Amino acid sequence: MPITSELRPDGVRVVTMEHPPVNALTVQGWYDVAAAMDEAAGDMDTKVVVLRAEGRGFNAGVDIKEMQQTTGFDALLGANRGCFAAFKAVYECAVPVIAAVNGFCLGGGVGLVGNADCIVASDDAFFGVPEVKQGALGAATHMARLVPQHMMRTLYFTSRTIKAADLVQFGSVLEVVPRAELDDAAMRVAADIAAQDTRVVRAAKECLNGIDPIDVNKSYRFEQGFTMELNLMGVSDELRDTFAGTAKAEKGAG
Repeated sequence: MPITSELRPDGVRVVTMEHPPVNALTVQGWYDVAAAMDEAAGDMDTKVVVLRAEGRGFNAGVDIKEMQQTTGFDALLGANRGCFAAFKAVYECAVPVIAAVNGFCLGGGVGLVGNADCIVASDDAFFGVPEVKQGALGAATHMARLVPQHMMRTLYFTSRTIKAADLVQFGSVLEVVPRAELDDAAMRVAADIAAQDTRVVRAAKECLNGIDPIDVNKSYRFEQGFTMELNLMGVSDELRDTFAGTAKAEKGAG
């Protein structure tokens, strides 16, 4: 199972992504993340969620190999809808979601983290949205929740990444710790939230979402429309084929 969910006795639910080699989730994987968040929201024994990952990095976005090996638009539509469902479920989860980010957090990973309520990261963590390089658009909505507007645009247009340590100054990342201490750091924040009255915390989560200046669901859906246009133009397939070929060549060389 690439997505697991475990409720601890203290009310902290730990949702773990583990889909080797790089946690690039399949269509089903994105829906499984959404299902785990929905389960947490509906379970009154869950007071807070820690979203974490096993392996080399937190999340590398969608599984491009799955998309390129599927004829027609089924995989593309599935990835679009699956990502939308997962990001929405994180944002609308009835309890706070803490993202514990290790290593790389790219594309769809930024969508998950940008919609979380708190981010703790390891000292090797970095964030990026390489969508432009791969012929797609998306997650600018969520990157804009991590960095100021002009920096978001620069990162987006250039496909550059930014270190977690550089996000602390913006307040989007709470703290950066050695990788071996990441889970403990996330659990400390989770314990502080779990110690509160969950009825009040759940009300606070709904309240804060209600006063958010940006409708993240509608904003992300707008971005996805341009991804579909690029696919219909044939641009996306061309760039994804190039990416898949380069990745295969690099793996062979290694």
